[in-house]
Order: sequence, then C-alpha cells, then structure tokens
Amino acid sequence: MEARPLDALNRARDKKVIVELKNGKQYLGTLRAFDIHINVTLEDTEERAEGQVTRKLGVAFIRGDTIIMISPAQ
Repeated sequence: MEARPLDALNRARDKKVIVELKNGKQYLGTLRAFDIHINVTLEDTEERAEGQVTRKLGVAFIRGDTIIMISPAQ
C-alpha cells in the first residue's frame, strides 16, 4: 500500500515535530491535530531562529498554506 502525506502526519501525531514556514521561521512542538489543508495545531510550541529559542508560545495553530516542511524532531 502506498503511503500518503496525511498518513505520515497521522504517524507523527502526539510526537515532537519541526514546522518550517515560507517566511523562514521554525516552530518546534507536539503535533496534536491537522486537517486536509495541513493546518496544524502544536502544543508546547517554541519559535526558533538559527537553532535558538526566540519565544515560547504554548498552543499554536499554523495555517497549512504557510508551511513548507514538517519533520520529526530529534
């Protein structure tokens, strides 16, 4: 069976992910929810720039059309 992008996101649910946006910002948090538009909800979210935490956001909702990459966090 072929894997689909939403299947990969489903496997990442409740795990730490890095979300990179078109504007260059990165967010690290626990993936809680997503929809077919790849809008995502993260918990315990940190905004990062150049590997350093710039601010802690808690719960964050990120619009799917701003996302260029979602990756498992190390």
